[in-house]
Amino acid sequence: MHAQKNLSLSSRMRFALSGLVHGLRSERSLRTQAAAALIVLAVLALLRAPPLWWALVIGSSAAVLAAELFNTAIERLADHLHPELHPQIRIVKDCAAAAVLCCALGAIGVAIALLVEWLHRAP
Repeated sequence: MHAQKNLSLSSRMRFALSGLVHGLRSERSLRTQAAAALIVLAVLALLRAPPLWWALVIGSSAAVLAAELFNTAIERLADHLHPELHPQIRIVKDCAAAAVLCCALGAIGVAIALLVEWLHRAP
C-alpha cells in the first residue's frame, strides 16, 4: 500500500489547501474566477437572494474553480512529462481548457437567470 494512502483528514486537507494556494499564486485565470465568485456572492447578499440562488451560485462557482484547478494540474503534469510541443499533449490541454469554458458558461447562465428573476421582481 502507498505510504500516503491512509493519511489523516487534517493531512489531506493541508495537501488540498496547499494545492489551492499554489493555484491562486500561479494562475491568473484562477484568481480572476475566484474574484468573480466573491463579487457574485456579495451581489447575492445585497439582493438578499433566497437560499436556492445561493446554492446555484456556490455550486456553479465551485465547479468553475475546480475545473480551473484540474486544468492547472493537467497542464503542469503534461509539461513535466513532455516539455516540448506535441500534438497529442496540445489536445489534452485544449480539452482541459474547454472543460473550464463549459463550467464558466454554465455559471454565466446561472448569473443571467438570477438577473432575469431579479429584474422581474423589481417594482
